[in-house]
Amino acid sequence: MTKLILAVDPVRGSRLAGELARADAEVVAVTDAAAFVEGALRPMPRSDEGGSLSAADAVVLESGADILTPALVAACDRSAVRIVALHRTKDDERRAAAFGVVSVPVDADAWTIVDAATGALPAAVSGRGRHEQRRHRVVTVWGAAGAPGRTTIAIELSAALAGEEARVGLVDADTHAPSIAMALGIAEEGPGFAAACRQAERGQLDEGELARICVPVRVGGDRIDVLPGINRPSRWPELGARRVEDALAVCRRWADHVVVDVSSSLERDEEIVSDLIDGPRRNAATLAAVQAADQIVAVVAADPLGVARFLRAHAELRAAIGTTPVVVVANRLRAGALGLDARGQIRRTLERFAGVQDVWFVPQDPRSADAALLAAQPIAAASPRSPLTLAVRRFAAEAIQAEPVPRDDTRRARRPRGAARARPTRPRAAP
Repeated sequence: MTKLILAVDPVRGSRLAGELARADAEVVAVTDAAAFVEGALRPMPRSDEGGSLSAADAVVLESGADILTPALVAACDRSAVRIVALHRTKDDERRAAAFGVVSVPVDADAWTIVDAATGALPAAVSGRGRHEQRRHRVVTVWGAAGAPGRTTIAIELSAALAGEEARVGLVDADTHAPSIAMALGIAEEGPGFAAACRQAERGQLDEGELARICVPVRVGGDRIDVLPGINRPSRWPELGARRVEDALAVCRRWADHVVVDVSSSLERDEEIVSDLIDGPRRNAATLAAVQAADQIVAVVAADPLGVARFLRAHAELRAAIGTTPVVVVANRLRAGALGLDARGQIRRTLERFAGVQDVWFVPQDPRSADAALLAAQPIAAASPRSPLTLAVRRFAAEAIQAEPVPRDDTRRARRPRGAARARPTRPRAAP
């Protein structure tokens, strides 16, 4: 039987103690969090002050900044006592993750707490699912030449992901026509992604620096942390391949989802005309972003010309990314450009000539798009009930968040953690 110390509000602790007893756990002490911390940090903690660490297998406490500290984590580690942090906010959850502490929502049930205390849950479990591992992933939005709507999809995808209470970073790595700052009304004189790349090259980029240089954009009650692109296309040499790779590696640790907007060109022919073996390449940022991605969102304009351009470029994309998963989004769908059964025509064409079997569709909504441009906001903020917004929201939920946990920076598949322990059957409530 698992022995627990509850370092929470005494009123809530007494109620939770009863629930934990029914979940096959023994509560050895219920104490105030401050008293527990004071007792745990004493050289020889007394059993009558805050509970004795030696008497418990785990301690359940709230993950506030004044409670969950390096000294407390070290003290619990010395006593081989697991910490289960109860988080109220995203900041509390991130603090627990930074310490490598198992974290569950403050209103989690007793069974979830017991699982966390016995190691059946990984560190920093998200509140969106009991056994869901926190995901940190890079999603690169690419499309063939001809303005299929890469930037629009990148912005709206970021807004949809932020709606799930996750930290979302939106990065403009387009070296030909960066436009996220203009679309969102952000001043282009700020540091942006170019500064992040310079800091990464010097080894000085971390999560705190990214939080300092990003520009927050509100979408309802949520927010997107934006790293704007270069304010002049002539500055493209600042986004070198190694710089972009290093910067995105730090971004992966900083945000739950990193959405990267890139240009269309993937060609490497520029190396032929350059007399510098290791000279800058204008397409290096795009190639680095698609190769660092855990998933590619390939945008195709839903008209005959857009589909033809996509088919020509798709093979080049596949050659650049290898086995990285690709999801295809047909943007600005309307019957006038393709006639009857526009969706069916696009599906059949992409499957026949590119082997693409699954296509997501985003309808054309010029009124909502114009309103968003006029207000310099995401369409999700200017027109929350727009058909375009709803289509991207569904795409984000079913095609992005439903993907398996992404690989790490070594580009090898992560091995699943050990299977959760068997636990007693949850008793049914009395009728």
